[in-house]
Amino acid sequence: MFIRRLDILEQAKENRANRTGRLAENPIYSDDTQVLRWSVFINESPENMLTRVRDGVFPWLRALGGEGSTYAHHMKDARFTIETSNLLTKAVDMINGIDMGDKDTKGDLYEYMLSKIATAGQNGQFRTPRHIIQLMVEMMAPQPGDEICDPACGTAGFLVAAAEYVEQTHREEMFEPAQRQHFNESMFHGFDFDSTMLRIGSMNMLLHSVENPDIRYRDSLAQNVAGEADRYSLILANPPFAGSLDHDATAADLQKVVKTKQTELLFLALFLRLLKPGGRAAVIVPGGVLFDSSSNAYKDMRKLLVEGHKLDAVISLPGGVFKPYAGVSTAILVFTKTNSGGTDNVWFYEVTADGWSLDNKRSPLLDEDKLGPLVSADSLNEEGHGKNNLPDLLSRWRRRNGSELTRARTEQSFCVPKADIVAQGYNLSLNRYKQVIHDEIEHRVPGEIMGELERIEDDIQLGLSELKRVLA
Repeated sequence: MFIRRLDILEQAKENRANRTGRLAENPIYSDDTQVLRWSVFINESPENMLTRVRDGVFPWLRALGGEGSTYAHHMKDARFTIETSNLLTKAVDMINGIDMGDKDTKGDLYEYMLSKIATAGQNGQFRTPRHIIQLMVEMMAPQPGDEICDPACGTAGFLVAAAEYVEQTHREEMFEPAQRQHFNESMFHGFDFDSTMLRIGSMNMLLHSVENPDIRYRDSLAQNVAGEADRYSLILANPPFAGSLDHDATAADLQKVVKTKQTELLFLALFLRLLKPGGRAAVIVPGGVLFDSSSNAYKDMRKLLVEGHKLDAVISLPGGVFKPYAGVSTAILVFTKTNSGGTDNVWFYEVTADGWSLDNKRSPLLDEDKLGPLVSADSLNEEGHGKNNLPDLLSRWRRRNGSELTRARTEQSFCVPKADIVAQGYNLSLNRYKQVIHDEIEHRVPGEIMGELERIEDDIQLGLSELKRVLA
């Protein structure tokens, strides 16, 4: 699929050059490598095609773009493992039958492939459900001028969803050459230290029409971020939480933000370092970040978000969202880097259902057109909302500075003033602020209760007398 996509991109450049009468810009293939194009080698005999792909295409792929390029980085270890010409012919015929111009088909196929290989990694990473990614992207509403980063990008799911959002909601801007160049080359940035994930993420971006994203190897918590600091306007991430790292293995500039070994806190420190002032973030954290008081570092980080920056929202997710990989409690934190405070009210929402069962099967609970965050909240009845809260969440989020401010704390969402959070020692657990409605109990007057107790006592005495008579 990747090799075929490269050929399609080259054809588009050639067509554009023919229309304008100019040379093709940044051609992928040279005169010497034209024989390595998909449209060329698929017309060779099966035996020659096998030789061409094995000895020509894959070595070329590993060096594509020159030393230091995105492709060269992630394809350097790629190996061709199809051993027979018959199997290669079948694979080529199947891929050739895919409509690569249909983004939905292409995206669905890629998601299917990811579902077959994505399992929880040894470092705690696991695939984020597509509807949760879509929810977070919709909430943050990326703009054409954003520089978007995922410091733990894995297969680049957040970056792909952000790219799709920008293309769909800002179609006109995408026709401008400068904007298109920014979209293709400088808008999307992803880091990871798993070479397989980097290769998949890089291909994923290309298959979703981002031609040269900045997807690169980086151990985000170990390397100092001086060169990346204050650079990005939007961060979307679900970083791995493996537990703790040695101080020696952690970047010194992150330790200056928060003195800790806990990866979940170090990632939050990293996000704050990477964001430019005014930059926004929507990130997934384990539930303990909201309330853990086992060390001062947890409280210090919560205080930093509330006092030093602008904490916008805390969204509690149900425990089964990441099954079968993990059953841990998680939440989405939304915040804005200000370096000068700004937290006024924090918006809380308790997700009880995301549209899928919360067991290991994760089966859909509704028809496909009722799943995900983009369903009209009004189109779901009470039963539908009980199975999929995401449309309601998105609708209420957009009113967080309006009618949401007056919601009672007995409801599914509500706002909490900063002063209340400070009074609670910066605890961000939704249950700390949620009020429960208790059913009213009808109380009886004391005299009535005493009279009934006396009648019960008399009945007991009569029963004992009868028992003695029978035994006698």
